Amino acid sequence: MTVTPYCNTLFQSRKNLHQFLSACQQELDEKSSSQIISISWQIDSVDPLTVLHKFSQSDQLSFYFEKQELGTEIHSRESGFAIAAIGAVAQLQINHSNRFVEAQTFIQSTLSQTTIIGDTHLPLTGPHFFCSFAFFDDASSQSSGFPATTVFLPAWQVSQQKNHCTIVANLRLDAESDLELTIDQLWSQLQAIRSIKYELTTPLIEHRTLLKIHDVTDTHHFKQAVLSALNQIAINELNKVVLAHAVDVSSPVPFHLANSLYHLRHLYPDCYLFSISNGQGQTFIGASPERLIQLSDRHLVTDALAGSAARGRTTFEDAHFADSLLNSAKEMHEHQVVIDFITGRLIQLGLKPQRSPLRLLQLSNIQHLQTPIHASVPAHVHLLDIVAELHPTPAVAGVPRDIACNIIREHEMFERSLYAAPIGWVDHQGNGEFAVGIRSALINGQEARLYAGAGIVSGSDPDRELAEIQLKLQALLNALV
Repeated sequence: MTVTPYCNTLFQSRKNLHQFLSACQQELDEKSSSQIISISWQIDSVDPLTVLHKFSQSDQLSFYFEKQELGTEIHSRESGFAIAAIGAVAQLQINHSNRFVEAQTFIQSTLSQTTIIGDTHLPLTGPHFFCSFAFFDDASSQSSGFPATTVFLPAWQVSQQKNHCTIVANLRLDAESDLELTIDQLWSQLQAIRSIKYELTTPLIEHRTLLKIHDVTDTHHFKQAVLSALNQIAINELNKVVLAHAVDVSSPVPFHLANSLYHLRHLYPDCYLFSISNGQGQTFIGASPERLIQLSDRHLVTDALAGSAARGRTTFEDAHFADSLLNSAKEMHEHQVVIDFITGRLIQLGLKPQRSPLRLLQLSNIQHLQTPIHASVPAHVHLLDIVAELHPTPAVAGVPRDIACNIIREHEMFERSLYAAPIGWVDHQGNGEFAVGIRSALINGQEARLYAGAGIVSGSDPDRELAEIQLKLQALLNALV
C-alpha cells in the first residue's frame, strides 16, 4: 500500500488526473504489473442514499450503511454517517469455515497493490472494504443469493460524515489499460455524482393493502420450537437460544428499494440502516438497533443488547413498560448472559473490556436493555479477529453457542442468510464498523422475506415470544411500502 501525501489541488482538473495516471501507467509498464489506484475527493454535500438510487445497477454489487446518531458515550463518533458503495474493483466470495481469516488475507493482499491519493485526511476516505458474512459459515447461496462471505472494494464510494462529503474512486490500472477511456469514464462519473440533486420518488400506486403475506413456517411450528427449547433449558442442556420466524410477502409491483430505505431512515433514526445487493437482483435491507463492533484509532466499542419490551401508547404506560423491563429477572438474566459472553470473548483476545452503565435503547416500537462495552485494541489484533470471536453473540444465537446453533438449524425451516449476521466495513487503516443484520428483509423484485427473532430463556412464554416477533415484523413491513 502506497499513500501519496495529501494535495487538495492534485485532482481538481481532468488534466491533473491524466498526468498522475499516465505516470502510474508508465511505472506499471516497467514493472509489468497491475495496480489499484484509490483517489479521494471532498465534494459539496450530496445524499449517499440518492447516489445509491441513481447509480447502482442490479448486476453490480452494492452496499449502503447509515447511522444518524451513535450516542454520546466517550469514543463514539461525533455525528452520524452514511456510505454508499457501488460496483466492485476487487471482490472475494467464499463458503468456508476459515472465512474471517481469508477475508483478512484478501484485504491485506489488495491493499499491498493499492496506491492511495487525494483528500485522505478527511473522514471515510481511502479504500474501504465492504463485508457481509452470513449467519452460518456454510450458508447456501442458492436459496438466498448470498454466499457465506462477500468482501469487495467498490469502484465508487460516496460518504457523508461530520459535515464532510467525500467520493472515493477505485480503479485498476495496468500497462494495457486504455488511459483516455479510463479517464473519460472516471471524470464523467465524478461530475455526475457531484451534480446530483436529491429527488424523493414516490410509488406509482399505494399498494400496502394489496400485499399478500404468509408465514414461511406456521406459527404453531414456532411455538413448538420454543417449547422444545424450554425443555432443554429445564434440564440444563441450554441456557438460551434465539429462534427466528420469517414471513414471505408478495407485492403486485416490485418493491422500491430507495423508498423502503428512505422510510426506514425516518422511522428508525437510532438504528443502523443497511442495504446489500448481490449483483443478481437480490437485496438484503433492514434497520438494526444492534452494533456488533466499532473500531476507531484502536479503540473498540461494542454493545450487549438483549432484553426487550414494547413502547407504551402514553407517557405513563411507556414508563411502566420501561420500569418493568429494568426490574424483570428474566430480561435482566438474558441481558447478563450477553454481557458475560462478550467480555469473556474479548478477554480471550487479550483485551481488557470495560462496561458503561446499563441504559435503555428506546426505538419507536420497542425498547431494549443496552450495555456499551469498551476496550483498547493492540495493533496485532485485526477488526475481523474480533468479529470472528463475537459472532454469533447470545443476542442472536444463544448459550452455549454450539448447542444453540444446532437447535436453530433443527427448528428453523429456512436459510438465515444474512439475517442476524455481521454487516459492515473495514478501511485501509484497520478502522471499521459492523452491525448485526436483524430487523431485516431479503428483497427480490416483487417478493420479500422478512425476518425477526426472540431470545428464549427460562420463563419464556411461547405466545409472548411470538407476539414480540410479530411486533418486529409488522414494524419492518410498514417501512417497506
